[in-house]
Amino acid sequence: MDYKATIKSYFNFTKSQRLGLVLLLTLIVVFQIAFYFIDFSQPEKNASEKQQWLALQSEIDSLKQNVPTSSYKIYPFNPNFITDFKGYKLGMTVEQIDRLLAFRKQGKFANSPKEFQQVTGISDSLLNAISPYFKFPDWVNKKNSGAKSNWVDYSKTNYYKKEKVVILDINSATKEDLMKVYGIGDGLSERILKQKEVFGEFVSMEQMSDVWGLSPEVIEKLNQSFKIINNPKIKKVNINNASIKELGQFPYFRYPISKNIVTYRSMNGDIKIEDLTKIKDFPVDKIKIIALYLEF
Repeated sequence: MDYKATIKSYFNFTKSQRLGLVLLLTLIVVFQIAFYFIDFSQPEKNASEKQQWLALQSEIDSLKQNVPTSSYKIYPFNPNFITDFKGYKLGMTVEQIDRLLAFRKQGKFANSPKEFQQVTGISDSLLNAISPYFKFPDWVNKKNSGAKSNWVDYSKTNYYKKEKVVILDINSATKEDLMKVYGIGDGLSERILKQKEVFGEFVSMEQMSDVWGLSPEVIEKLNQSFKIINNPKIKKVNINNASIKELGQFPYFRYPISKNIVTYRSMNGDIKIEDLTKIKDFPVDKIKIIALYLEF
């Protein structure tokens, strides 16, 4: 085969084909020149409107710079009763707040800025910044100043009597009884009573941690005033006979757990209290409380 003749045949053009190629090349060159020398950009129609927006933007930016930054305003307070939130806003670390709370749990009080620093371990700069707002009781101020003329320590007198704390049964507590606890208002007292209605009655004070909105500090105060005194009057759930629907009505169970209980029961026979931990997804962290509501 003559390869040269074959290749040469590809470059043999007729007169009209040669004319078309010349015309195509001419057009390409003309368009390239036009592309580099002619400005095809469209004139901006809304130039004046854009200038107005730019002027407004610069004014907005200047207003943003003049907006005062919000600051946490401090009012006089007793440093012995600082909450987690207030301590955080004052600039205290979590460890420093925890030291104060642990100190207070022992029934002790810091009676001067220096004692407060020794307990919490805050820096001198932070102490200087917040100590002007410390407000100690009058008797503490008089004691610290050495004044003895008007201050009397009534705790050492014969007629001084410490108020006795009356402990009530949480299941018989009224809304008014609950609101006597510092930190519990109208809303929290309603939640506690509604939670009791859900279970029939409480079986443990540990159930207070399930009430939304109760902080550990308030729960501690609740435990000082309320206990489970009388045997709770509750309708127990028979875990070996109840259906999935009946188990699902128990507040600590939901459909998946109820289904797992019935499945385990069908495969292993009657469930005993020690079998609860073997059930898939069973809330073992509350097993002591749940068991008191169950009948085996």
